[in-house]
Amino acid sequence: MAEKSFSPGEKTAIKPTVSENSSQSEDCGVDMAIPGSKSKRPSVQIDFEKSRFPYCIVWTPIPFITWFIPIIGHMGIATSSGVIRDFAGPYYVSEDEMAFGKPTKYWKLESSKVLSESWDWAVSEASDEYKKRMHNLCCDNCHSHVAMALNLMRYNGSSSWNMVKLCFMMLIYSHYVSVCAFLKTWLPFLIMSAIVITLSIVYST
Repeated sequence: MAEKSFSPGEKTAIKPTVSENSSQSEDCGVDMAIPGSKSKRPSVQIDFEKSRFPYCIVWTPIPFITWFIPIIGHMGIATSSGVIRDFAGPYYVSEDEMAFGKPTKYWKLESSKVLSESWDWAVSEASDEYKKRMHNLCCDNCHSHVAMALNLMRYNGSSSWNMVKLCFMMLIYSHYVSVCAFLKTWLPFLIMSAIVITLSIVYST
């Protein structure tokens, strides 16, 4: 076979080769951020065992209160890494240790709907503010803490989040962590209802 020769003045084009692995940088968690553009972070998955709920509002029953009114419970909001922050008592916002136990329900929100600052900044600011506040079961409570975080980030373009709105939105859009979590939420109420109905029937006859 004849070997191709090149003259001294002839330019040769060298075609760069791209490794197949380079197209997988996003899957490997490499942040290919371009200055002036938004960085795409690897998504953090929900982990029920470790109670990690990234970009979620979480909810758990309150003994006695939830037994009689199942839509009322304790609420918290998780950071982008899934760590739960909740207004657990006067001048106290817990971190990674939710009051009244692990969440039984969660509502997954979308980080793309955050229109002001960042998700984590809003959660941190709301938590710092509620560390200065007295807990009021009826007026300024765990739901109010979550509402402030959503208002600060202007989630979904709204700055009118409040405890009542969150209560009903959680009821509609939330998902139960497991069957046991569903039973933990509703079984006490059903038992109490059965007792009340039974007693009313017995004493009415």
